[in-house]
Amino acid sequence: MPQLALIRHGQSEWNLENRFTGWVDVDLSDRGIEEARRCGELLANSGFKPAHAFVSVLKRAIKTLDLTLDGLDRMWIPVDKSWRLNERHYGGLAGLNKDETRQKHGAGQVKIWRRSFDTPPPPLPESHEYHPVNDERYKDVPRELLPAAESLKLTLERVEPYWRSDIQPRLKTGEDVVVAAHGNSLRALVKLLFNVSDTDIMEIEVPTGNPLLIDLAGDGETIRAARYLDEARAKPLPPLP
Repeated sequence: MPQLALIRHGQSEWNLENRFTGWVDVDLSDRGIEEARRCGELLANSGFKPAHAFVSVLKRAIKTLDLTLDGLDRMWIPVDKSWRLNERHYGGLAGLNKDETRQKHGAGQVKIWRRSFDTPPPPLPESHEYHPVNDERYKDVPRELLPAAESLKLTLERVEPYWRSDIQPRLKTGEDVVVAAHGNSLRALVKLLFNVSDTDIMEIEVPTGNPLLIDLAGDGETIRAARYLDEARAKPLPPLP
């Protein structure tokens, strides 16, 4: 029975400052480093031994994975990095303080931008420093695939093909896999795996630095069991499909 561990990066510096981050390459905070180390401890205590790892191309996720694998004494396993596991692109909200944005636009509108399935925030112009066309790490990604802003729906549309082509096939062979990513790219995977409705996904939140360990059937898709390893910091999970 293959196992899949989903890890949202530890607290970032902009999480700490209560700012929208998205594709901006922000580092871990001191607390985030400790959360990442704790991920390794929790997974080691569970007996989890991943054979392969997947991570976004943003440093907060990469460092979280590195510290997790160090705690598992498995830094030697293959790691694939992909922009498709990046956080959703917050467009014109990137860098803004969340409380100040609520005061300006209203809490309801900000919740829609943050949690709704298909409403993206205002887009960035290509001339903006936070637009991915201006970042060399995406130079090999077709320009038309680089977002100026994303909803969860658009995030899912880039995450799902990568899940189908790269991650799920390894689970189908019986390998245990760890994915270190972000709140919304992981919400996209949770929506896919748990078959969550477009409405119910608004209430799903993946906590930072708390591994979600999923036992899967041999098809690499049917969930047998799922639990957060740090019960004190767990968030409610959708019912099993």
